[in-house]
Amino acid sequence: MLSAAVAVMLLTANVGVVFGIRFEIDREECFSHKADYGSTLRFSFVVIKVEGAWYYNEDGLDLLVTGPKGEHVQDFRDKISEKSDIVVHNEGVYKFCFTNNSPHDEKVDFDVHSSHFYKDAEHAKDDHFKPILEQISKLEDALYNIQFEQHWLEAETDRQASSIIS
Repeated sequence: MLSAAVAVMLLTANVGVVFGIRFEIDREECFSHKADYGSTLRFSFVVIKVEGAWYYNEDGLDLLVTGPKGEHVQDFRDKISEKSDIVVHNEGVYKFCFTNNSPHDEKVDFDVHSSHFYKDAEHAKDDHFKPILEQISKLEDALYNIQFEQHWLEAETDRQASSIIS
C-alpha cells in the first residue's frame, strides 16, 4: 500500500522541462521557453570559445529576455557568463535573444529551466499526501539547482580552458 502511494506521488510530481544547448553565434540567435504563472524561470549562459587562432577578447554577448506580451524582462550587455532567476508573472512563452557584437563567431552554452511548486493542486484525497508532494517538489527543485550550478561551472571551466589554449 505504501509503495503504491509513493509511486503515485512520484508520478504526479512536477517534472519541469530542462532546455540546454551549445551553439555558435555569429550575429543573433533567439530561443523560446514556455513558463507557467508562479513558476521560477532559471537560465544561464557562458561564452566558451571565440573563433580565430589569434583572437581572444573578453567582450561578451548581449542577452535580451522578453515576456509573452513582448515586455522587457531582463537585459545583459557584454557578458561572457551570467545566470539569473525570473519569477513568472505572465504565463506564456519567454524569448531569449543573444546578440554577438564581435566580428568573430562565439560558442555559447545556454541552459533554461522552469519549476513550479504544487500548493493548491489536489493530487490525492488524503490530506496527508499533500505535504509529502510539496516536499518532493521542493526536493526536485533543490536537486535541479545543484545540476544547474554544475552545468554552469562546467561551461565556465570549458571557457577558461579554451582561453588558456588560445
